[in-house]
Parts: sequence; structure tokens; C-alpha cells
Amino acid sequence: MKFLPKLSQNLLELLDDDEFYDITIEVGSDPYVKIFRAHMNILSYRSPYFRKILSDKNKSDGTLTHIKSPNILPGFFQIILRYI
Repeated sequence: MKFLPKLSQNLLELLDDDEFYDITIEVGSDPYVKIFRAHMNILSYRSPYFRKILSDKNKSDGTLTHIKSPNILPGFFQIILRYI
């Protein structure tokens, strides 16, 4: 059953996609700020926290959603994002 490992790999590859993301998440505070690209559908289905935030920020006009979370360290958030 090679489908699930390939699917997992494809989902991880989405994190590095420079073309089809629809949300940016800015974490950390100066001078340690990093912006992550992600996908709203994945975040909202995998995380009740992000589902709440994104339902409040839902934009139907096609503009990019941007979330700022200065109280999260970039390295820690990267681990969380890969888990989600």
C-alpha cells in the first residue's frame, strides 16, 4: 500500500510550494521573524485552532490571508506546521 506514504510526502511538499498557497503566517518577533506559506483547507481541517481563526478571517475575494503570531518561535511553529 504505497498510496499513504506518497500522500504524506505530497502534503509535506505543499509546505515548500511557492505557487499555490493561500495563507501566510508570520511568527516570531524582531529580529527572529519568519513567514510560512500554507493552505487554509489543510490547516482548518487538521486544527480546531486554525479553523476558528480562519473562519473569522474568511475572505471570498481571492486575496491572500495573513496571520501574525509574534509569541511563537519560528522553529517551534515549523514543527507544528509539519505535524498539521
